[in-house]
Amino acid sequence: MARINKGIFGPVSGRLGPVVGSTWKGIPYLREVSRKRKKKRPRTPGQLANEAKFKYVNDWLVPFHPFLSIGFQNLAVQKTAIAAALSANYRTAFIGTFPDIDIVYENLIISAGPLTPLGNPHAAFSSADTVELTWTQNYHPGVVYNDQVMLVLYSEQLKYADGFVGGVNRAAQQYSFKINAKLPGQVLHAYISVTSLDRKQIANSIYLGKINPL
Repeated sequence: MARINKGIFGPVSGRLGPVVGSTWKGIPYLREVSRKRKKKRPRTPGQLANEAKFKYVNDWLVPFHPFLSIGFQNLAVQKTAIAAALSANYRTAFIGTFPDIDIVYENLIISAGPLTPLGNPHAAFSSADTVELTWTQNYHPGVVYNDQVMLVLYSEQLKYADGFVGGVNRAAQQYSFKINAKLPGQVLHAYISVTSLDRKQIANSIYLGKINPL
């Protein structure tokens, strides 16, 4: 029980709820009641493995962030676009238990949405530093000529992603993209998608496979 000395404005002595009143060298003070710390239960091997895999996947996706932030922005409900992308890829593109994780590149999703994708997309090197893209028009409901193309190129060796979003529209049906100076001579995993001009709609990304350098 706490006592208030010298009237209502006097110092508190004793416990008052979550605080304790006391005096030190004639100076009254309040301190929080010490709490017993609960011992943390040791993490199970399964929990540790899951946490390690989660960190691995999160770190691995960092080079893709500029593209994933657009590719998953419409699925970012009470979460970030990056978190939505991680959830979509965690079990299907990253197989196994850390540290023995296999990356299934054809399962990796760069964007997800209901927009009609590009028809028959293809990517190949046309020169040492240029990737040539071609596709056909898809005349389905909701398709607009100025839908914007997204290309993502990834070097497994360098752990580096390159590409673009916009600058060329669906109606163009071809585009020559000059890659980053780091990438000539590298085998690249290629992904393509298409988004509406206002970014409110996007298609599911398509894995184009590996493109080999000239």
